[in-house]
Amino acid sequence: MLLQMALLSLVALAGTGDGAKTKTRTHIRFYMHDLVTAFPGRPATAVRITTGTTPVPVDPRVRFGDMYVIDDLLTEGPDPASPAVGRAQGFFLFASQTELAVLLSFNTVFTAGPYNGSTIALVSRDAFFDEVRELPVVGGTGVFRGVSGYGLLRTHIFNTSEMNAVLKIDMYLRR
Repeated sequence: MLLQMALLSLVALAGTGDGAKTKTRTHIRFYMHDLVTAFPGRPATAVRITTGTTPVPVDPRVRFGDMYVIDDLLTEGPDPASPAVGRAQGFFLFASQTELAVLLSFNTVFTAGPYNGSTIALVSRDAFFDEVRELPVVGGTGVFRGVSGYGLLRTHIFNTSEMNAVLKIDMYLRR
């Protein structure tokens, strides 16, 4: 009986530890510049490394299984000349046979500002033509070690002929 009471006391004390701490909430907004087509002085930042098999009916230029590796510029504003905050490094894979939807996985690598040297990792499905897409944050490093949360992606600009896009990303984080 005494042992049971001691264990219950320990469990009660453990429950007041981290649960009683206030979590820090952070909102970060930035823009991601995804360039499939290069311009003079601006190289492509998304490069196809695998060609899929079956054309996707909504856009025959895209094939189910196409995979792109990305190293996209992240900026404070939608203009690529606005101050850089980092890079989005990872990949996207066309994972639907019927619509333009990808498995998107990337690390947000901050290279400037208060989060310089830290990263945030996201991975999820991204259906291009949905107005807002929600991607879970699966972790982070530096000031974002142990982070959880989500990112909301909105297409700010999409040039269909060039397949280039600017995405507005709002991240809502808890740590």
